[in-house]
Amino acid sequence: MTVLYPELEPYKTHHLVRDEHTLMVEECGNPDGLAALFLHGGPGSGCKPYHRRFFDPAIYRVILVDQRGSGRSTPQGELNRNTTALLLEDMEFIRIWLGIHQWIVFAGSWGATLALLLAQGHPDHVAGLILRGTFLARASDLAWFFGEGGVRRIYPEAWARLLDALTEEEAADPIQSLYRHVIGSDELAQRRAARALDGWSSQVTVPELFNPDSHDEHVSKESLNAARIGLHYAANRYFIPENAVLEGCERIRHIPTQIIHGRRDLVCPVESATCLHRQLPNSTLLILENAGHVAAGDHMISALVEATDSMAITLGFGK
Repeated sequence: MTVLYPELEPYKTHHLVRDEHTLMVEECGNPDGLAALFLHGGPGSGCKPYHRRFFDPAIYRVILVDQRGSGRSTPQGELNRNTTALLLEDMEFIRIWLGIHQWIVFAGSWGATLALLLAQGHPDHVAGLILRGTFLARASDLAWFFGEGGVRRIYPEAWARLLDALTEEEAADPIQSLYRHVIGSDELAQRRAARALDGWSSQVTVPELFNPDSHDEHVSKESLNAARIGLHYAANRYFIPENAVLEGCERIRHIPTQIIHGRRDLVCPVESATCLHRQLPNSTLLILENAGHVAAGDHMISALVEATDSMAITLGFGK
């Protein structure tokens, strides 16, 4: 198994003002190396220190960005002027501001959605894509996570706990109902909805680690902010026309792309990765039989680190 690179601190941090948002941007590794943009998922989760460690610091200049309202970007949880189009504009602004002509994009889940859209909008500036846990933002993907025929049939008891936060009438449209609560003025209702969503998401995302008792605790401000942003995007269908991600793939078929997906991923079923692979016939697809959704676990970590190593070699930066 290939392991993460050693712990790494940024050599430079930036606070970039974009509209009323201030974005936290980190640069790590080799300032003269192969530029790599790391896009976190969620929406709303933010970057973590271990995200720096998927890249060889001698080879890569890693750019980590907390998206609008997420992580350490401020105002935390801010929804105004927080859309997919504006996130993509932020990334292109950062590329130009940092003086980068081309970069690879390393992304997972919602980040993979952004990565694909970014590459489709600026194909000359994306040298390669490494995508984990592909999310395509289709109606069927939302229906899988929140709809009657989806993952609730695997975890009906966890779904019942989520519905406990809603009235019978609200349960008919859980996304919009939870969204109304988290953006409303009733603080207790906000936290109740955020706790319910966090419990459901945790059960589906990391079922082997989920402990329902731990979700009876006080809801942190960070969890509430993440719920606000995640539901804001879900309630607005991610501000993306239906099937736009797949339909735009014809513009990026020339870009080296590695798709990595866990067979046990219950957030984004492996069908998403196979659909993307069919649209990108020159891509590679690696399905990990013992991995799930998150960028954790020996098999997933090993595959992701090997992907960054091999992408560097493909682009002429390898050892």
